[in-house]
Amino acid sequence: MSVYASNTEPGADEDVILVEPCNLDDYAHAKVAAKRATSAAVGDRLLIARPGLIAGPGDTSDRFSYWVSRLAVAPKEAVLVPTAEDRYVQFIDVRDLAGWLISAGQRGLTGIYNAVGSEHELSTVLLAAARVAGHIGELISAGDDWLTAHNVNYWAGPRSLLLWLPHGDSAFARRSRSRFLAAGGTERNLQQTLEDVLADERARGLDRERRSGLTQQEQRLHLAEISM
Repeated sequence: MSVYASNTEPGADEDVILVEPCNLDDYAHAKVAAKRATSAAVGDRLLIARPGLIAGPGDTSDRFSYWVSRLAVAPKEAVLVPTAEDRYVQFIDVRDLAGWLISAGQRGLTGIYNAVGSEHELSTVLLAAARVAGHIGELISAGDDWLTAHNVNYWAGPRSLLLWLPHGDSAFARRSRSRFLAAGGTERNLQQTLEDVLADERARGLDRERRSGLTQQEQRLHLAEISM
């Protein structure tokens, strides 16, 4: 989804404007440049899958697994979350994506596809993660201004709250998937992915050092400030 020039139009499909590649050190620019180079090489034999956020067991980015892990590691403690109103999550389980790609190759499928799952409200994902994790503590929400003032980052990376995007980029997680569905795309339900992710996270250690998110200490410090 990073290749698209705008993240402001919910339901945008594969035909909207892409970024213009002028800096190949930029991820989105490099993706568009790669697409153009490949198109020039193989023409109409090309299949382009644009999956957006990929989730599932074995993911080391922490982008999706953070919440169910954070809620499970201390199930009676409060957890800091972003204000969820008008925020959305769109992901695809890696197993569903892989299965579709193999099938697409076998069928000789060509074209461009937003290979994404259903659109979920962020609040739905957080509450589902809490149920799967057995979390009974409070979810303490903080607004964007408060979080950014306290150096909490969007989306991913150190000191971030995962899946949280600026309101102006909310359509990043609301892309059209109609072409993908028509081409045989399927998805397992949210709960199944969360359960499988949590089992994998427990096996790897819920309290391990992570590439993304807030540490337990950082979260507790922020919660203490909010309660003052």
